[in-house]
Amino acid sequence: MSGHSKWATTKRKKAAIDAKRAKAFTKLASLITIAARDGKSGDPEFNPSLRMAVDNAKAVSMPKENIERAIKRGTGEGGDASRIEEVTYEAYGPHGVALLIETLTDNRNRTVAEIKAVLNKSGGSIAGAGSVAYQFKKVGEISIDESKNKIKGEELEMAIIESGAKDFDSDEGYFVVRTDFTALHNTKKSLEESGVIIDSAEVSEVASSSVELPEAKADSIVNLVEKIEDLDDVTSVYANLA
Repeated sequence: MSGHSKWATTKRKKAAIDAKRAKAFTKLASLITIAARDGKSGDPEFNPSLRMAVDNAKAVSMPKENIERAIKRGTGEGGDASRIEEVTYEAYGPHGVALLIETLTDNRNRTVAEIKAVLNKSGGSIAGAGSVAYQFKKVGEISIDESKNKIKGEELEMAIIESGAKDFDSDEGYFVVRTDFTALHNTKKSLEESGVIIDSAEVSEVASSSVELPEAKADSIVNLVEKIEDLDDVTSVYANLA
């Protein structure tokens, strides 16, 4: 799809799901806490955002007790969740590549200092509010590993089409399905009702236009993104790299 950052879709989505489990658990727990807090309910049946966060946690085998602890924190039963904020930082990497950096933090000063340190070492910088965000739009993204599904090939593709998805990419049996972000929950539900096993479902950011770079320069942006993603407070990084 025009403007979609290919490197951030198929294999990189799979790599993200297969990433260091302990760190993934920490970030997922924070997302569950935020969903329970902001949705004012610890019951996934009545809180779609919480259900999605819990499903993503289960997809990477996060222990049930960790999930329950994160929910209780969000509802005020297991600690103070009010200190955790969702903060998005706008930045530029080298070669004019725009970056959106989503974080969950209880200390903005620490978080921005860590991001700046990584950017500075790579020739990037924090950008002013609004200077990057307009270059991206929110979409829903659902990841599916065909090897985990009984439904395969054309049957799986038909289930994706009939779910109301806008489009999808596939690479070596790994699918990234995109839909309007407001329709993410319904599309996910439709796929599950068709018997599709989902790896993850999330609201993502897609660049409206992209920057094409030679391979060596593109690799330097990918390396920068990976370094930012490794920061404890960072949950997602998006780039307008082709």
